Amino acid sequence: MNSAVEDGRREIHDVVVIGGGAAGLSGALTLGRARRSVLVIDAGEPRNAPAHGVHAYLGREGVAPGELLATGRAEVLGYGGQFLSGTATGAERDGDGFRVRLADGQEVRARRLLVTTGLVDELPDVPGLAGLWGSDVLHCPYCHGWEVRDRAIGVLGTGPLAVHQALLWRQWSDDVTLFLHTMDDPDDQQYEELAARGVRVVVGEVTALETREGRLHGVRLASGTLMPRQVLAVATKLVARAGVLGSLGLEPADLEMAGAVIGSHIPADATGATEVPGVWVAGNVASPLDQVVVAAAAGVRAGAAINADLIAEETRRAVRARLEPFSAQLEREVCEVVLGDRRHGL
Repeated sequence: MNSAVEDGRREIHDVVVIGGGAAGLSGALTLGRARRSVLVIDAGEPRNAPAHGVHAYLGREGVAPGELLATGRAEVLGYGGQFLSGTATGAERDGDGFRVRLADGQEVRARRLLVTTGLVDELPDVPGLAGLWGSDVLHCPYCHGWEVRDRAIGVLGTGPLAVHQALLWRQWSDDVTLFLHTMDDPDDQQYEELAARGVRVVVGEVTALETREGRLHGVRLASGTLMPRQVLAVATKLVARAGVLGSLGLEPADLEMAGAVIGSHIPADATGATEVPGVWVAGNVASPLDQVVVAAAAGVRAGAAINADLIAEETRRAVRARLEPFSAQLEREVCEVVLGDRRHGL
């Protein structure tokens, strides 16, 4: 049932999933179990690759990101899913479905699209910061807080949410310093909150991070002062990987939090359906703040919605074939939908 259909031009998959992370694999698994033909296009650039483990994922706590994806791929393959390594660069309407172009010139066709391309973390421009990303430079306390508990933690102030961020990290350590860096000065109430929680505030721009034996040693200020720190928390700009969606007319919208723009995302409804019929999104491309377990759940939800949409289309075709006079074309359409590669020819 889940074999792709040949229409005389090229194989048509029920669904092409663009993105092979937790959301994409979960969507593909759901669709494979629904006996759909699924092709996953994977560029092999997971956002959490630098992380040592995936956390708060019930039953898989601490699993290495690569191991989680390898297990997911094997599960998708077990239900007849297919994989294609490459980068999708664009997509366009092709009759009732879509044609997806890859960077190497390949093209694949699908009746529906599920885009799970995730996001890119744009890091603050501080020398030495990028090299420590994912180890001693972190962004999410729920992802990494337990692992760095009780260490000397710094928070790099780059926007209006920095005070909130410092108070949040205070839950994991009583040694937290907020470096005001490029942010505006906190107001009186915020200073009171920071003082009450024992968060030190340091004025001055951070000009570099210094390391010893590959680990963060301290934060260098413009004044020349070196402030010893073991961990630095930063707020990244969460930029949706939405290039392939732009070719379909879907443009990213600003993502705001507490009145500040913190990134971008592709708007969609609760199932992941976008404004373009036949196109769904799931994971961080749609909801940048979601952790891995939530992104995976979004993939399941989108996969189920896509299957329901395909069922509705197939039912309409079957009803039309039943009510209208016989034609070879209608017979062919119904056979393709219902029988897949087991259909008979006319």
